[in-house]
Amino acid sequence: MREDARFPGALIHESAYVDEGAELGEGTRVWHFAHVLADTRIGRDCILGQNVMAGPRVVIGDACKIQNNVALYEGVVLEDGVFCGPSCVFTNVNNPRAFVSRKSEFRWTRVKIGATIGANATIVCGHTLGAYCFIAAGAVVTGDVPDHALMAGVPARRIGWMSKAGEKLGTDLVCPRTRERYRETDGRLEEIFP
Repeated sequence: MREDARFPGALIHESAYVDEGAELGEGTRVWHFAHVLADTRIGRDCILGQNVMAGPRVVIGDACKIQNNVALYEGVVLEDGVFCGPSCVFTNVNNPRAFVSRKSEFRWTRVKIGATIGANATIVCGHTLGAYCFIAAGAVVTGDVPDHALMAGVPARRIGWMSKAGEKLGTDLVCPRTRERYRETDGRLEEIFP
């Protein structure tokens, strides 16, 4: 790992590329064979694993962890604290063709604070993944995901709820780790504050 004068406090592996115009926050680490393209903004204390590609014009918040072999294409926005499991997939156009440019048809995908995306999950573009949601390994997300939803399957469907701490909630909707309490209203989960 080496420091680069362009990005004080960030560490970049010797085999990684960070293009001119990219931004890396302090404490961020970019590992083997990763490539950060121009106009991509990466916050503080992020980890980009081996073979990660981000950009151009991708936004990654603070404290995100992007595991090996993930490609974040133009139109992807990760808020703070997002976890992307190994080889999860993002798309950015719904009907790509090799011989026709579809850049004008790119669709945005927003992944909200604290969300987790499991290994080999696929996120079809143009949707929002809610805060603290959990996408199971191998799931295929084809629509918006509510905050705290536990999603699994092909296509993904909600099979439960997750707490902020990343614990599956039982029928009592109490986090087994933190004891925070939640309630379900109209197909949404909200935290109950004392």
